[in-house]
Amino acid sequence: MNSSQVLTEAFGRIQETVHDVCAGLTQDQLAYRPDGDANSIAWLVWHLTRVQDDHLADLEGTEQIWTSADWANRFALPFDPTDTGFGHSSTDVGAVRGISAELLTGYLDDTVEQTRAIIGRHGDNDLDRIIDDSWDPPVTIGVRLVSVISDDLQHAGQAAFLRGLIERQ
Repeated sequence: MNSSQVLTEAFGRIQETVHDVCAGLTQDQLAYRPDGDANSIAWLVWHLTRVQDDHLADLEGTEQIWTSADWANRFALPFDPTDTGFGHSSTDVGAVRGISAELLTGYLDDTVEQTRAIIGRHGDNDLDRIIDDSWDPPVTIGVRLVSVISDDLQHAGQAAFLRGLIERQ
């Protein structure tokens, strides 16, 4: 396997996990929060997809799927279209409700399709290219991709845990 294949596999596993987590859940189940400060499955999936969409579009210098494919309007969330969920308050998390599994996974599927295309345009030699020198050490394409995968896997796992809580009720 080359690096593009490994990265594509990693993003595909996130996508599979999210589909498994969301399958068959109602809007109320997707919005379930074990306490008033916890994240919901809907928020976690929206956020992990927003981060992937934002970071990969930034890497490529393209418009995010969120706005280019009108997902922002379809979700109709009370946030600025550039919002990815970083720094959200408990109230903000609670505002991500009334969203179907199909909407969440549809946005993720479009984002993963774009991610695969972007990864496919970058070879092994591109992974060392610096894309953000405001950090020490500077961030390369490879580091950015691993960061997104790490963040997305953590949130997908948290969503899977919440599904388990829902199923045990």
